[in-house]
Amino acid sequence: MQNIYQEVNSLDQRCYDEFALSEDILMEHAANGIARYIEKHFAKDARISIVVGSGNNGADGIALARLLHKKFLVTLVYAKQPKSPMAKLQHARATALQIPTASTLPPSEIIVDAIVGTGFSGEFSLEIASLIEQINTTDAFVIACDVPSGYTVYADVTLTMGALKQALFLDKHKDYVGSIEVIDLGIDRSLYEVATSYHLLDIEDMKLPTRNTQDTHKGSFGHLAVLSGEKLGASVLCALSALRFGSGLVTLVGFENEKTLPIPYSLMYSHTLPKNTTAIACGMGLGESFAQEELRHLLPATLPLVLDADIFTNPFIKELLQRDNIILTPHPKEFVHLLRLLNIADISVEVLQHNRFKYVELFASQYPDVTLLLKGANVIITHNEQYYINPHGNSKLAKGGSGDVLAGLIGALLAQGYTPLNATITASLAHTRLAKGYQGADFSLTPEDLIAGIGKL
Repeated sequence: MQNIYQEVNSLDQRCYDEFALSEDILMEHAANGIARYIEKHFAKDARISIVVGSGNNGADGIALARLLHKKFLVTLVYAKQPKSPMAKLQHARATALQIPTASTLPPSEIIVDAIVGTGFSGEFSLEIASLIEQINTTDAFVIACDVPSGYTVYADVTLTMGALKQALFLDKHKDYVGSIEVIDLGIDRSLYEVATSYHLLDIEDMKLPTRNTQDTHKGSFGHLAVLSGEKLGASVLCALSALRFGSGLVTLVGFENEKTLPIPYSLMYSHTLPKNTTAIACGMGLGESFAQEELRHLLPATLPLVLDADIFTNPFIKELLQRDNIILTPHPKEFVHLLRLLNIADISVEVLQHNRFKYVELFASQYPDVTLLLKGANVIITHNEQYYINPHGNSKLAKGGSGDVLAGLIGALLAQGYTPLNATITASLAHTRLAKGYQGADFSLTPEDLIAGIGKL
């Protein structure tokens, strides 16, 4: 698990104030970190174009040119002339070494984007926009210095300085950042960073269920009840996912006429909640099958719940949110509806997607005891006003039924005794790992493929 920050200027200032490091020293380490990456991954004498702007991001790029120009065929491409004090200083150093410069992009094997950094806002000039378009249409390997400029450059890798930035993990930026690596700035990362409420999930944070004790039976591993309503397929996918992920027993609850329905042999069914239920999944395919009083009876406050889909349009959700043992797993449209129902915000899906962290924080401030998983290209999980980002998902999961499988994974872990937060983190990581491990065409993944892959985690 790694820390994520909304801004890092204050962390840089700590380096100046507490560790007697200068802006120049930090910049040299930033450039050196990128240089080491390039030296490790590319052959000597490769053609490198470093495209620089007028500020400190550009200064990083100019310093990089100075470090590489004797090992690679380096050209400095000035998108704008140096303006900040550090950019002017680095320009003077590069000029003294007579590093080649250009105003247009030459043929390149590697392009380093150092046009603008995190401080940029507004729009690019037509000249810079044209230059970025050239970068985006080249076959060169593109390295973003700190962040892709304006989040308009398609980078193969982003080498970000000092620490991870929150904006790198917005859904709308995922196609631009590529893979992300952190460059140290002259002190160990553990000293540079401070406590934060945002965290990046690593695959090592996935704690799969185990069966180390042999003197057990099916009841030893929990009993998940899945409320089943108008759309049977959704609840069956959830139930099969839970069974494969270790829940000892899984029961579908709520059929009107079970004899006419194609229930998988491995699942049980009931009109009532089993007495030995240890967790409940509700919402997937629910429709309007249950009256509010029936839901109140079937969802006792003593049992942990994972809630999805149709439950977010039911006013009963307000009552459920008063509990501290529930997990919500909405997609953006469902979350927008929930925010409106709770009088937190009246926004569109588009506004949410541009401000995902803001609205998750608003929800968490009012319901800190609830565990929320907001689906998306980068999943956001929150509990107790701590925030966890799972960046490992991909477009393979954009298929109906994927969310039902996720609910089943979470429900299985709840049934086996995981806390709501730990169940959500592990299930989310497992879900994305299943998609990443699928070997078929990216458009062909089905929920059944996800379930089949659980045994190989």
